[in-house]
Amino acid sequence: MSQPTTETILSGPSLKGMDAYTSVMDIFHASIKRFSDKPAFSCMGKLLTYRELELLSADFAAWLQHETDLEPGDRIAIQLPNVLQFPVAVFGALRAGLVVVNTNPLYTEREMQHQFSDSGAKAIVILANVADKLERIIERTEIKHIVVTEIGDLHGFPKRQLINAVVKHVKKMVPRYSLPGHIGFRQALEKGHGLEHSDISRNLEDTAALQYTGGTTGLAKGAMLTHTNLIANMLQARVLMSGIFEEGSETIVAPLPVYHIYTFTVNCLLMMDTGNHTVLITNPRDINGFIKTLKSTRYTGFVGLNTLFNALCNRDEFRALDFSSLKLTISGGMALTKAAAKRWEEVTGCAVTEGYGLTETSPIVSFNPPEAIQLGTIGKPVSGTSVKVIDGDDKSLPFGEMGELCVKGPQVMKGYWQRPAETARCSTMKDGCGPAISRYSRMMAIFASSIARRT
Repeated sequence: MSQPTTETILSGPSLKGMDAYTSVMDIFHASIKRFSDKPAFSCMGKLLTYRELELLSADFAAWLQHETDLEPGDRIAIQLPNVLQFPVAVFGALRAGLVVVNTNPLYTEREMQHQFSDSGAKAIVILANVADKLERIIERTEIKHIVVTEIGDLHGFPKRQLINAVVKHVKKMVPRYSLPGHIGFRQALEKGHGLEHSDISRNLEDTAALQYTGGTTGLAKGAMLTHTNLIANMLQARVLMSGIFEEGSETIVAPLPVYHIYTFTVNCLLMMDTGNHTVLITNPRDINGFIKTLKSTRYTGFVGLNTLFNALCNRDEFRALDFSSLKLTISGGMALTKAAAKRWEEVTGCAVTEGYGLTETSPIVSFNPPEAIQLGTIGKPVSGTSVKVIDGDDKSLPFGEMGELCVKGPQVMKGYWQRPAETARCSTMKDGCGPAISRYSRMMAIFASSIARRT
C-alpha cells in the first residue's frame, strides 16, 4: 500500500478469494475433508478432531431439525464460555440454517432478557451455572427450546463426572434452577445421533450471526453479520497470517471469550480454515490452572490482552516456561499498552502485534504487520478495506486529527437488527467510505498519521 500523505482515505490491498465460498459452511466442510484427523479444539485436556467435530455437530443439527420446530433463519442463543460444546453448538446450529446469537455467560438478568427478547431467540444452549438467571426471565422471551450443559459434558468417563461434581458441589458454582422441558446437551446429541440431517443452504447475504454490541451508549444492538461479512474477515485475517502460520501445524491458545466476535472469527473461522488447533481456556482468571495448561502444550500462537499479559508475566511459573515455539502473539479487545507489550516480549521473546476492529466489522479493520510492528498504532487497513477520519459534519479530516473513524469493506455488517434508523445513522456512504462509524480514543487518533509515516 502506498499513498501520498495528503490523502484522507486509506485503503488496503484488494481482497481475493471470496468467489470460492457460498456460505460459512463451505469453510467448515472443506476443513473437515482436508484435516479430518487433525486436532480442531481442545479444552481441559480433552481433544476434538475435525472429524469428531463434524459428527457431533451433525448430531446437534439433527436434533434441532427433528426434535424442535425451528426453521431456517430462526435465532438460537449460545450462552457458553470457552468449552468444547461451543463449536459443536455453533456449527450444528449453522448446519441447521439457524442464526447464532452469541451471548455472554456473565450477563445480568436484565442484559439476558434484553438480548433474547430483542433477537427473538426461540432456542438457547446455556451453561448450567447461569441457568437460574434464565429461569427468572424466560417468560419475557420467545425461547421455547432449552439445552442446558455442564462444563465437563464432552469429556469422557469418569473425568466428566469429576469435573461436573467439583463445579457443582465443591465450588458451588451451579445455583438451583427449574426450567421445565429443558434437555441436557448430551441427551440432545444422543437423540440426534443416527437421525438424518440435511445441511441447509444459506446465501452469502443471509445473516449468520447476531453479534450484540456492548451497550455502553445505551441498549445493546444486534449487528447482523452475514456469511459474506464473516468469510471476508476470515480471508482478510488469513492474508495477515500468510508466511507466519502453516496449515495444519499450529496450536493457538484462546483465553479470550469465544462468544466475542474477535475470538469467534479468529478461532472458529480462521483457525478452522487453516486446519489448526485451538486450545480453549475456560477460566483464564485461574492463573495457576492456565499456566498448567500452557506447560503441557506446545503452542505457536497466543491471543490475549493487557491484563492477561501482565498477570502471566508476573508469575515465576510462567516465566519459567519454554517459549521456543511461540511465533505470534496478538492483542485485541482493548488498546495495548507499551509497558505490557515490552514486558511480554522480554519474557517470551515474542513481540505483540495489535489490530483494531468493531463488532460491526466482524471485527478486524486494521492490523500491525507482524514484520513491522509499531507500538501505539493500530496498523494498516486490511485487504479490501478503506478508512477515513471525519468530523461531526461528516467532513474528511487530515491525518492526525481526532474525529470518527469511517470504514468501508466487505466485513462491514448488513445493519443493526430491527433498527433501521440506527443503521441509517451509521451508513453515511460518503466519499466511498461507510458504514460503521465508530468514535475512537486518542490512541486511535494517531491512526492515519502513523500509516502515512510508514507508507
